Amino acid sequence: MNPITHQLTETEKEKVAQAFSMLPPLHLKILKEHFHSISFMDHMPNTALTSPVETSDTTKMFNITFRAGIINETISKWATWKENTYYVSSENNEYQVSIDAGNLDAIVYVLLHEATHIVDAVLSITPQVDDIDMVVPPTPFTTNVWYKMNIPREKSTNTMLETTRFRSGKPIPFSSAPEVYKALQETPFASLYSMASWHEDLAELVTIYHLTKKLNQPYKIMVKKNGATVCTYEPLTNKGVVKRIGTLLMVYTH
Repeated sequence: MNPITHQLTETEKEKVAQAFSMLPPLHLKILKEHFHSISFMDHMPNTALTSPVETSDTTKMFNITFRAGIINETISKWATWKENTYYVSSENNEYQVSIDAGNLDAIVYVLLHEATHIVDAVLSITPQVDDIDMVVPPTPFTTNVWYKMNIPREKSTNTMLETTRFRSGKPIPFSSAPEVYKALQETPFASLYSMASWHEDLAELVTIYHLTKKLNQPYKIMVKKNGATVCTYEPLTNKGVVKRIGTLLMVYTH
């Protein structure tokens, strides 16, 4: 896609600064000690990428690169686009999937998600492994939920969800969406993306929790058939998700 460096306008710089101001105190503390750089690109194939930066000592340092377009999109618009990439588009599709996540800039959500990866890497909230096939002792966050870094325990998933993009690697028909979110309601996962790995699981749960409970924004996935709502999913009404919120308290008390 030939990504190129994006020079921020003054308005965009203000939006980025505002997004940083909305991070939890722990995230700000960790970033001050471990954040090397931030960059923005146009024509990126993905939304953001957090990468380790080599240092002359043992201090962990990181760079985050963002697709610049998210600065001028709302969380709702961006999240709806992203959720739709999990499904196969077809002409005259009866089903539509959308997300109501308020009107804050998408950079708020994406920065919080990526910054959580840095907090995780520094504090080992999830096990930090070099090989995805390693079986290691769980942390409080992953216990009873994950078997390996990218394999949930059997009781945390189900046959329907194992067909979805982050479990099978393939998008599925939009007509499956109602069944998908009903199945997700029976798991400890805040989103479909949470099922990609325990790192994404943590980043998604922290981000959606902070967005809704600290920034007072909505987060509702809606499935419509011919314009009529047939299914909704709100992560923090999911009992399995709510049970895990206690493991996030360290983000606010550390």
